[in-house]
Amino acid sequence: MRLGRVLGTVVATVKHPTLQGRKMIDVQPEDPFGKPVGEPVVALDSLQAGPGDLVLLMEEGGSSRQILQIGEAPIRCVVAGIVDHVELAPSASPL
Repeated sequence: MRLGRVLGTVVATVKHPTLQGRKMIDVQPEDPFGKPVGEPVVALDSLQAGPGDLVLLMEEGGSSRQILQIGEAPIRCVVAGIVDHVELAPSASPL
């Protein structure tokens, strides 16, 4: 799991049948200090996260399908939680 910042909603005119009616969002992964890490990813969202929200991403297909309770869907990334606050140990510092 890792942190990410919601950039916006993804719109698709054609989806896999198991994804019909499910919200997809664009998420920029971040480190705990808010610095972008890597490329943005598309995630399924059932928690109603909005642009600017900090979210916890599950980036493993099997676990993602279990969270959404979908058997054989083509899912790689799902929003597992909306983060209210990140608190680091006093010895933590940016890399």
